[in-house]
Amino acid sequence: MTFCTDTGSLAMRVNRVRTSFQSGGITCVGYVYRQADAESALLPCIVMAHGFGGTQEGSLKSTAEDFASAGFMVLTFDYRYLGESGGDPRQIISISGQLEDWHVAVGHARSLPGVDRARIAIWGSSLSGGHVVEVAARDDRIAAVVAQVPFNGFPSKIEGRSRAETWRLMLAIIKDWWRGATGRPPFYVPAVAPRGELAVMAFDKAADIIRSMSNETWRNEIAPRVLLEMMFSYRPGRKAHRLKMSILVCLAENDAQTPSRLGRKIADNAPLGELRRYPCTHFDFYRDSIRQTVVADQISFLETQLVMRPNYRRRADPVQTIGTSGDARPTVPVREHREAEPHDGGIVDHRPLR
Repeated sequence: MTFCTDTGSLAMRVNRVRTSFQSGGITCVGYVYRQADAESALLPCIVMAHGFGGTQEGSLKSTAEDFASAGFMVLTFDYRYLGESGGDPRQIISISGQLEDWHVAVGHARSLPGVDRARIAIWGSSLSGGHVVEVAARDDRIAAVVAQVPFNGFPSKIEGRSRAETWRLMLAIIKDWWRGATGRPPFYVPAVAPRGELAVMAFDKAADIIRSMSNETWRNEIAPRVLLEMMFSYRPGRKAHRLKMSILVCLAENDAQTPSRLGRKIADNAPLGELRRYPCTHFDFYRDSIRQTVVADQISFLETQLVMRPNYRRRADPVQTIGTSGDARPTVPVREHREAEPHDGGIVDHRPLR
């Protein structure tokens, strides 16, 4: 399949080809993106996966197209039990299963014709933004990591959710976990719903989020048993100190789903961590106006790590959090940086032009 994508100044022709691989005995389906007129030389490749319960269509597809238009090869994939990938029962999220899918997907990317195996980057958002930290900590051959609004634990209190609503969700989680433990069908709840309704995420603008996420492969329901592990034990940031490669962490300052104070720990603890902060909410990252600003920063980072291959790492002195220009879109940032020794690490932050 060939289509055109507009990168802001030039419409590029991008090929998208379906692919698949076996992970844990289940067929996972992915897509490979590449410029239609790309040179025959080996290309760096970015492996990408969606967030909590999402699929590789929608905003992930748009971001993959943008990366391909910038000259990268891209592999996206759906996790087992979700989207186009196989596995039953459906709409199950398994942390260990998804991490296995990641490692197999990276191996599959290394086997693709035209890929430079030494220049593989991984990109994840939300729950997948936490997964990429875990995966890179186990595979030091990965050349770079992008963690967008990464999961790194839940806040002690979910914003806008009453104690009664929290207990109602906990009962649903336990019911679903018990069904799984006894071999019975899952007890599903909506992934997103209006405030006051039973759902994994419930807030006032749920209808807008559901519209933005809707595509042919996404279902607004999930087996909530995974929330037990996410609440009590899964903390990807604990592995950040093991990363041998550079990682870019992109945070939403007004994030109620994956709070920026928790996500920042990943950048702080990574030896070669970089940070970008944006004055928006978690789901604003999937709105095209903001997504394009974030993707431009990610492309700059990936070009530095995968194409330019500098012998130094950028580092910035701490700066204040960025502000807004009066509307929901981030203002154009200015980057402050200075050269540092390869293993000094550090953080690059954003603030608006005045």
